[in-house]
Amino acid sequence: MTFPRLTSLSQIPNLADKLPVADDHAAEAARMRQNSLTKPPGSLGRLEQIAEFMAAWRGTARPEIWTAQALVFAGNHGVCAQGVNPYPQEVTAQMVANFEAGGAAINQLCAVNGAELSVIALSLGQPTADFTEGPAMSETDCLDAFWQGASAVNEGADILILGEMGIGNSTVAAALAAACFGGPVAEWVGPGTGSDKAGIARKIDVIERGLKRHSDAIGNAPAILAALGGREQAAICGAVLAARAARIPVILDGFICTAAAAVLHAADKRLLDHCLVGHTSSEPGHRKLLAAIQKRPVLEFDMRLGEGSGAALALGIVRAALACHNGMATFGEAGVSEA
Repeated sequence: MTFPRLTSLSQIPNLADKLPVADDHAAEAARMRQNSLTKPPGSLGRLEQIAEFMAAWRGTARPEIWTAQALVFAGNHGVCAQGVNPYPQEVTAQMVANFEAGGAAINQLCAVNGAELSVIALSLGQPTADFTEGPAMSETDCLDAFWQGASAVNEGADILILGEMGIGNSTVAAALAAACFGGPVAEWVGPGTGSDKAGIARKIDVIERGLKRHSDAIGNAPAILAALGGREQAAICGAVLAARAARIPVILDGFICTAAAAVLHAADKRLLDHCLVGHTSSEPGHRKLLAAIQKRPVLEFDMRLGEGSGAALALGIVRAALACHNGMATFGEAGVSEA
């Protein structure tokens, strides 16, 4: 289906009843194939589960990845005025240039795992507003970023990898997670790009002030996105939902990317049914967030780089799962006796 252009953030929760769902018949056919391959049933563990997941969302018993798209969204944040990050916001644009020149980790991981990378800078010269003083984005600005994310999705892709870049966005991620799922702010906050103990304490204070200012948004996930989020977070949400409309499975990156998408889970948990989480970030809030959205990551490599790096690495595992699923012989084909 064609993803509808939203006119209001309040329409997001209603999409769960309109967007495609998993194809149970394709998943069952994939399961039957797995059980006929030359191996004990279940012996490939999560590789089998990933193959069934891909079958369910691509609508075929033998899914393949011909086109893997990777999108990295970049944005700047007004809350950096509160001193939440040791790096200046100019680094966001500098890293975008590095991505475009092919010099970042995500470039190498996409190349080796066969993903087509696009980097989308979102008004870097105009940071969002400081959420301790008012909403980070107006509804219009949030919808615009949301639509930029949605329109960047290649509807012909077989899988989508999502990542982000933005100085200060670990603070934004922690604020979104705390607003959506509650609990002490300190449990959501980590060092990000290298904050020391004093920097972490500053981030906690800033987020607590932001939550207090926007307490009227609590319980309303789309309002939380506009009040506390950034353009790259809104774009990630748009890309996730556009992929769902096209039945494209998504691999989310670490804490910041997952926190962005988790706003959709808070709106309606069905909206992330087509998403895998690539890895467990070493940012302390990520495990808590994964528990809240009930997602088990593909990898655990102690990474916390962002920029889609963990998702791109997980793509290799997904490719391996499908190689086994499609390439192995059945017992009948191999002339091997079944138990």
